[in-house]
Amino acid sequence: MHVEETAIAGLKVLTPRRFGDSRGFFSESWNKKTLSDHGIDLEFVQDNHSLSAKAGTVRGLHFQAPPHAQAKLVRCGRGALLDVAVDIRVNSPTYGRWFGVELSAQNGRQILIPAGFAHGFVTLVEDTEIIYKCTDYYAPDCDRSLRFDDPDLTIDWGLRREEAILSEKDAMAPALSDIKSPFEWGVSY
Repeated sequence: MHVEETAIAGLKVLTPRRFGDSRGFFSESWNKKTLSDHGIDLEFVQDNHSLSAKAGTVRGLHFQAPPHAQAKLVRCGRGALLDVAVDIRVNSPTYGRWFGVELSAQNGRQILIPAGFAHGFVTLVEDTEIIYKCTDYYAPDCDRSLRFDDPDLTIDWGLRREEAILSEKDAMAPALSDIKSPFEWGVSY
């Protein structure tokens, strides 16, 4: 497993090794011991899987507030997507900064997003599947979202708002400046 640090503390890109032959490939996408050797000690309790039928589907930016904050390990099972994480940890030196990475079935990359980040993605091709592990269970009362096209975040999604396919919830999400982030830099959730 190749573990790549990003410019935002805690956010990592993981690339599992693939073993291929004429039949296809085998890859170990998660191994607790291997990742523990890299300083990643997380206990996942829930796996999620979603399909977006159309390219240009935007889901996010989402997060769960404490006491049910979630770290996520995200990968693409089919198709391709641009995955984005935004640091919303108050007093973080990178507060409000975002990082994006293309995840695809072909490249096999994953992104590890700690609690304290808002997460979202845009599909780059039709019939894209995203699969992700979470460190806490879904808690509707802690579910929060941010506006994907918040002008203060300046995320380059590769499309304009009117081109994005959004849920009603995501279309109505507030800007980061309009919320009080429940996350504090240096606190473990």
